[in-house]
Amino acid sequence: MRQASYNRILLKVSGESLKGSGSYGIEPAAVNYLAQEISQAHNMGVEVAVVIGGGNIWRGAPAESQGMDRATADYAGMLATIINALALQDALERCGITTRTQSALQVQAVAEPYIQRRAIRHLEKGRVVLFAAGTGNPFMTTDTASALRALEINAEVLLMAKHNVDGVYDSDPNENPEAVRFNNLDYMDALNRRLDVMDATAVSLCMDNKLPIIVFDIGDQGSIGRILSGESVGTIITGSD
Repeated sequence: MRQASYNRILLKVSGESLKGSGSYGIEPAAVNYLAQEISQAHNMGVEVAVVIGGGNIWRGAPAESQGMDRATADYAGMLATIINALALQDALERCGITTRTQSALQVQAVAEPYIQRRAIRHLEKGRVVLFAAGTGNPFMTTDTASALRALEINAEVLLMAKHNVDGVYDSDPNENPEAVRFNNLDYMDALNRRLDVMDATAVSLCMDNKLPIIVFDIGDQGSIGRILSGESVGTIITGSD
């Protein structure tokens, strides 16, 4: 078994990664693929926590643009992340991995409430922990939730799994074929250049607490395992020494 470079990680997964080839919703094959990727890390003895988005089901910004109250739209998005977490929990448990879903919103029929010490205890016992419903507050993204939860559970790195983008570029690689990918990037550069990494609040949280961020393509099979083995994958964002 390969030796892991990290003992505890937080993986941020977008809702789009669950829709597979479809335009909306959850595709079973995509969820099973994600569960297999996470199981690689788990089988290496790494403690794994996951924050999952809900964009494959609901996005608050378009709803707000059509007249919906922003807070209400954001709460609906939080519920979408719970649906995604339950789908991923089921797929992980079918892989033989004991999993717990913790929600920042109270939905005790299907998920535990988020309790920091309980989450850490689950990780110590070798369980994968899924954090759903973001931070539980409107106007806050799941990017911010991932940075916050990573810090709360003392994760050693935040893995930002992207959909069809293999790192951070100086411009949109889907629009500019000459776009250049960064192998290494400083927090301040990511903020000042307004690169499409994660929202500014999340980057600032990581910068203030010196939490490394690795941005990579979740569709690149085995990428999580290679990152944990110490290979250079995607873009790593850290502070300048």
